[in-house]
Amino acid sequence: QVQLVESGGGLVQAGNSLRLSCSASGRTFSPYVVGWFRQAPGKERAFVGGISRSGESTYYADSVKGRFTISRDNAKNTAYLQMNNLEPEDTAVYSCAARAAITIPTNPLAYDYWGQGTQVTVSS
Repeated sequence: QVQLVESGGGLVQAGNSLRLSCSASGRTFSPYVVGWFRQAPGKERAFVGGISRSGESTYYADSVKGRFTISRDNAKNTAYLQMNNLEPEDTAVYSCAARAAITIPTNPLAYDYWGQGTQVTVSS
C-alpha cells in the first residue's frame, strides 16, 4: 500500500503561482509513476500531467503545457506540481495518484493509489 497526501493548495489571484506537493508513505516511492489530476465542480476528473519513475520523463495536458511543471524527489518520497501563470479555469481539486508502471497513464482508472486532494482556487 502507498499512502499519498497532497498539500500546498490555496487561493491565489490569476497570474500567480502555487506549488503542490504529493508526499508518499508506506512503500518506496521510486517504482511508481505519479500522475496529477484535477476535478472542477460539475466536471469529470481530468489528467493534468505525469512523471516517470526516475523523473526523466514528463507528460502534460495541452491546457497546462508551458505553465505547469512536474518534478519528483524520490529520496524524499515526494512529487511536485509547480503551477505558474494560473488562470481562473485552473480552479479545481487537485489530486496525485500513483501506479507501479513504466509508462504514464492519462486515464485515472489506471492508477492504484490516490491522495485526498487539495483545493486550488484562482480568482480573476
